[in-house]
Amino acid sequence: MITKIYRVKGTFVMGDEYHEFTKEYKATSESDIEAKIYANFGSKHGINRNQISIDSIEEIAPEDVEDPIVKEIL
Repeated sequence: MITKIYRVKGTFVMGDEYHEFTKEYKATSESDIEAKIYANFGSKHGINRNQISIDSIEEIAPEDVEDPIVKEIL
């Protein structure tokens, strides 16, 4: 399978506040990305899926990667 790099933008609710996020992941499909977002935010922040809103998932080129951890993987 061919893996691609995706940039995900969205918001999540913690308490009474909305927080924006931008994450970059390497995965095979957009559905894998959604699962990773829900799992990571759920485990890290202890929030439910209905508290996370994914606004966009876009495929990006390797030279556009900003996340240092994803850059190391490439």
